[in-house]
Amino acid sequence: MVLAAPVRRVAVTGAGGFIGRAVIPTLVARGVAVRGLVRDAPPGFANVEVRVIGDLTQHNQSALTDMLRDTDAVVHLAARVHVPARANAEATYRAMNVEVTQRLARAAVACGIAHFVLASSIKVNGEATLPGRPFRETDVPHPHDAYARSKWEAEALLAQVAADTGLRVTALRLPLTYGPHAKANFAALVRAIRRGIPLPLDGIVNRRSLLGAGNLADALAAVLGDVDASAQGRCTTYLLADREAVSTPELVRAIGTAVGVPARLFALPPQVLRTVARLAGREEALARLAGSLEADTHAFRSRFHWAPPQTLAQGLRAALAPASPL
Repeated sequence: MVLAAPVRRVAVTGAGGFIGRAVIPTLVARGVAVRGLVRDAPPGFANVEVRVIGDLTQHNQSALTDMLRDTDAVVHLAARVHVPARANAEATYRAMNVEVTQRLARAAVACGIAHFVLASSIKVNGEATLPGRPFRETDVPHPHDAYARSKWEAEALLAQVAADTGLRVTALRLPLTYGPHAKANFAALVRAIRRGIPLPLDGIVNRRSLLGAGNLADALAAVLGDVDASAQGRCTTYLLADREAVSTPELVRAIGTAVGVPARLFALPPQVLRTVARLAGREEALARLAGSLEADTHAFRSRFHWAPPQTLAQGLRAALAPASPL
């Protein structure tokens, strides 16, 4: 077993993604030396050791061990999030999100690393919450799709590695995370607002937890700065989010304020909205926009004496600054 000690150098997988690019400057500012592991062209980090490693699924155990050598902790952000239609989703997600994660953890153990931090997903808990009943760490996992199942399996395998080797594992289940260069549904929503497209979302009454990349970066710094010998040999899971959940209309208006374009919202009866979404092939997107998905983050905030440093408005301003491509 490797004894807990202050983190001096951390290896960050997925360093070229939008979360990695938000996290790494914060860690460097806190005095942590960072080795950023990127798939291809490295971003322009300052004071960061960058290694271009290609596809993590193509590396053997020896290569993974070499990537982590001479570091004290691993922050594993790299993941397969979207799989094209007609692909074997289960196998594709599993190869990256499960098998690579487990092998990286074994490589960390081989290097004498004490702490492995996994960016997991709130989707492990499920797809929706009931009013007044946010998800908690103690809930029975209920993943609905191949991506969520892969994250749940990764957590379970990391728990076994931790029990077998004494590695400390912290799994952070994240909701929709926004920041500069964010893609997918968040980017599509921002583009629609910037273009002044009327959105039929004003009648939605829901609560959704979000996470700004700046808040995630600060939370990761708190996790890496924590020295707790009793956590060795365990995988501890936490839900993490911004301070308050918001409704979809509130989020749309906040984005409009951040980009300087008043959001154009109108309401449709729920049945009509569902019909329009079905005809447009956007049922899944509507479900995310109309449903509630709240996280109770008390456990993380209490354990690490942490509070999100950025409000939603501050996080959106940082994410949607003029230099942002969204």
